[in-house]
Amino acid sequence: MKPIRRSRMRLFFGKRYFTWKRYGIWLTNSRKRATRREPNALPELAFSHATPLLRRLRGVDMQLQHNKIVNLRLAAARLDGLMIRPGETFSYWRTIGKPSRRKGYADGMVLHYGSYRSGPGGGLCQLSNLIYWMTLHTPLTVTERHRHSYDVFPDEKRTQPFGSGATCSYNYLDLGIRNDTDQVYQLKIWLDETHLQGEWRCEQTQLYHYEVYESEHAISLQPWGGYVRSNKIRRKIWTRSGERAGDEAVAENHALMMYSPLLTNA
Repeated sequence: MKPIRRSRMRLFFGKRYFTWKRYGIWLTNSRKRATRREPNALPELAFSHATPLLRRLRGVDMQLQHNKIVNLRLAAARLDGLMIRPGETFSYWRTIGKPSRRKGYADGMVLHYGSYRSGPGGGLCQLSNLIYWMTLHTPLTVTERHRHSYDVFPDEKRTQPFGSGATCSYNYLDLGIRNDTDQVYQLKIWLDETHLQGEWRCEQTQLYHYEVYESEHAISLQPWGGYVRSNKIRRKIWTRSGERAGDEAVAENHALMMYSPLLTNA
């Protein structure tokens, strides 16, 4: 996983190639897409989660964090109440649309090849991370998910396993979900004063509940001098009566570490 340095020209044309390739996929995809939104919540809570809106990161201007909140509110308004019926698919970017200043998106933090920069819509990875994490606790099928290639910040106050998120970049790094169940699921997203809140709701109580965990976590020194962090994400499946019905692999992660794994508190 040695870092690959690419020229500005390669990055410029590469991004446009994959962006237009995605547009072609959207145009030719024959699967039924979830588009309907309902303000009234479905009766059963499948899973809920919340993540803090502000997190102090070393060397990062807090204004980017406040701008992220603006971006999250705009994106949440496009997703809140979305109904995914049996057989329908959900595309994160096709539902939200392209974040731009014209639409009111502010310059937030965008991770870029192991570092960060500012850009319109920056910070929306927090929303895709939240949706992915919640989806792992439902029988919905994740059809597309991209892992972070870089581990940029240490695990300060981390409450979820490393690698349990889903990075996003309009529009070629998407998050896709399909409903292969026989009941409707509803996505609820909103912001309160301190947290980004999310829920998956459904019509009837789920037959199973899920426990997501990591295994085989390792940090390895590479021959070229850097460190790579790896793990596997798995989930245990439990019946309503508390019996274990399965233990399945979810994802495998490998990320270049952009900080020293040997750091200690002063």
